[in-house]
Amino acid sequence: MNRFIKESLADLPPYAAGKKLPHAVKLSSNENPLGPCPAAVKAAAASLESVHRYPDGMCTALREKIAGLNGLCPENIIVGNGSDELMVFASGALINTGDEGLTSENTFSEYNFSVKCFGGICRQVPLREGIFDLDALAREIGEKTKIIFLCNPNNPTGGYFPEEELTAFLDKVPERTVVFLDEAYFDYVDRDEAPDYPDSPPLLQKYPNLIISRTYSKIYGLAAMRVGYAMGNRELIEALYRAKHAFNVNAPAQAAAEAALDDREFYDRSREMTFRGKKYLYGELDKRSVEYYKTQSNFLCLTFATPAAEIFTGYAARGIVIRDLSSFGLPRSIRYTIGTEENNRRFIEILDDLVKEGLCTI
Repeated sequence: MNRFIKESLADLPPYAAGKKLPHAVKLSSNENPLGPCPAAVKAAAASLESVHRYPDGMCTALREKIAGLNGLCPENIIVGNGSDELMVFASGALINTGDEGLTSENTFSEYNFSVKCFGGICRQVPLREGIFDLDALAREIGEKTKIIFLCNPNNPTGGYFPEEELTAFLDKVPERTVVFLDEAYFDYVDRDEAPDYPDSPPLLQKYPNLIISRTYSKIYGLAAMRVGYAMGNRELIEALYRAKHAFNVNAPAQAAAEAALDDREFYDRSREMTFRGKKYLYGELDKRSVEYYKTQSNFLCLTFATPAAEIFTGYAARGIVIRDLSSFGLPRSIRYTIGTEENNRRFIEILDDLVKEGLCTI
């Protein structure tokens, strides 16, 4: 045990990011295969002439734009250095030593991380068919539960819960407990397939203990810029500001994020590519009887009889980096970011090669 680390973090492993290999296409971290939003790149470059000045610590222009698009006021918005920083702000504002957070197993590790950073205990319940089991979570709420993290669609499974289930859950949550709804992948939801996916911003009027977070890292292709935002009741957002660093979002990132919101062509093209790729992959995986979750995100979670670490090695040697989901508690599952048509065809070709060579058992 590391003698320099506090007890609440002693059993917490460092975050395991998707790997990058020089000879392989990285399709492990749900980044946009089309690259960054062109309008965002142009705006970020133009802002570089002023980087000798501190950025706007309140992200004023960006917050106003986000608020207008969601029918809210700027006071309902806080911007973070990635949406994961906002999770830390929330736990920092709410969690005292011994308090509890609540989330599910097999989901984004930053929920557990943020709670434990402040001496809290994060309890987890199993997913239900790859989706957050809101009824089970509601039963686990106790006097010490200060925050509940939900992921919709869930990372890494891609499943979602509908608005009816969400509102029924929120009705059961005491007002003293904050619900942090992570919608990092909501831009990839296909409303034709998921017409009951929550329209969450209007829910803020009824539920003052609800926070909704979204990110620019995925569909806008700005993962390296690190920009995310959260929406909530003014009092709750003000509490998060108490835990915020002074200049947490740099000026080029703010400029890029603001410009990205106007580039509808890139946004739509990214969605269409993902929808086409998803349809193709469903068909090919079904032909091969591969076990996978239907997704409302830009990735697929697949499960095999072979350990995920071995499948990762096989794919990497053949030119594609996928995500071994062992760190998510799924040692026989992988996550594949839906890529270009060429990427997706190569993904299936490699799968066939691995099966033929006895390196992967479906």
